[in-house]
Amino acid sequence: MNLLNIFNQIQETDPEIYERIDDRRAAMHRFKNIGGKLALTAVPLALGGMLNKAYSAPPPSGITAILNFALTLEYLEAEFYATAVASAGLINASEKSSFAMISQHETAHVAFLKTTITALGDTPVDKPEFDFTAGGAFPTVFSDYQVFLAVSQTFEDTGVRAYKGQAGGLMSSNEVLTAALQIHSVEARHASHVRKIRRMTGADASEKPWITGKSTNGIGSAVQASYNGEENTMQLKIDITALDGATANAATESFDEPLTMDEVLAIVGPFIK
Repeated sequence: MNLLNIFNQIQETDPEIYERIDDRRAAMHRFKNIGGKLALTAVPLALGGMLNKAYSAPPPSGITAILNFALTLEYLEAEFYATAVASAGLINASEKSSFAMISQHETAHVAFLKTTITALGDTPVDKPEFDFTAGGAFPTVFSDYQVFLAVSQTFEDTGVRAYKGQAGGLMSSNEVLTAALQIHSVEARHASHVRKIRRMTGADASEKPWITGKSTNGIGSAVQASYNGEENTMQLKIDITALDGATANAATESFDEPLTMDEVLAIVGPFIK
């Protein structure tokens, strides 16, 4: 991957990064004398200095632990979609381009998180080895389109709740929190898109773009942990069902619940060798 591609991926995740520094031309100008093999060795150091300027003061050490947690999830999603897109005959032709784009988004998230963690003085966690069958629970994940969509939906729904669950731990650094929320909203759009495809392809005619109660929408008990807690109808000690026009389903659909780090790690554990 060349320097320009890295810059493009970072900008896709954080469109305002160059405004935080100088501008895109100035940032690129700093590297005009770096070429060939030298560029590959100099990129982490050069981008580190650039990101330190972009994100001001170094954040507390706990923030990089959260970012490494997020990186593990992004590794999982990036490899999942890369494998799916490369699996001949798996994805319907009408959706091949959209999943190829989702794959690029996840790859951009990985590149951004790794570079940011390095810039903040810590070491990005290594990519684990994955078992996308989850120990045999989904043996046809890359040969059966509906199974692939079910696992995709679960990953995306889990990712949305995972980022939300760590927002409080990032509040001491507004810049890092903002960047994480920019990823969070994209994951939510991915989840909604996959749910739409599942409904259109007949997996579940009742499928909605959002989560109702703690329903897995037909995926089953193997992924129930990803949806537990979504049946909550209390927000800030207010019973939403007691408000005008709020049914129990509407109350759960209107608010998405966070997952703790431990809950997320238990959910994705079967997918990690």
